[in-house]
Amino acid sequence: MAGQTLKQIAESWSISLEEAGKRLMPAGAIYYNMDEKDVQRVLRYPLTMVGSDGLPNDPMPHPRLWGAFPRVLGHYSRDEQLFPLTEAVHKMTGMSAARFQLADRGLVKCGYFADLVLFDPQTVRDVASFSDPQQPAAGIEAVMVNGVMSYDQSQTIIGRAGRFLRR
Repeated sequence: MAGQTLKQIAESWSISLEEAGKRLMPAGAIYYNMDEKDVQRVLRYPLTMVGSDGLPNDPMPHPRLWGAFPRVLGHYSRDEQLFPLTEAVHKMTGMSAARFQLADRGLVKCGYFADLVLFDPQTVRDVASFSDPQQPAAGIEAVMVNGVMSYDQSQTIIGRAGRFLRR
């Protein structure tokens, strides 16, 4: 049923929207209930951290799985100028590492794990869409995870050095 609206699913099964919803449970879904002005107000708040709750095993994930961070860097920081680029990066790195007590993470510092993203601030942007959600962001040139080159401009996954983090 991935990629269809609840209405389309209900019609294909010749049942009500409510019955279709019950029949699908448990299931993931994309809800369209956020107001852009509210999103901007929340992002401006100094203690707001940036993350994503996208589900990587979903066949049609929410576009934010691939685009949450580039959207903040490109759209909200560069284009909308809600906050400087340094604050955008801090909201998704150092601030969250400190809040969740992740030792030796979130900062570029001697002795810390090298989790780094090389991006062009002028071109970084999310390109994932609801119809084509699994699209790598524009403007990201390389990614290192725990000091291992994991992604480069050829859009090739080179290595997988990530691991589960415990507090």
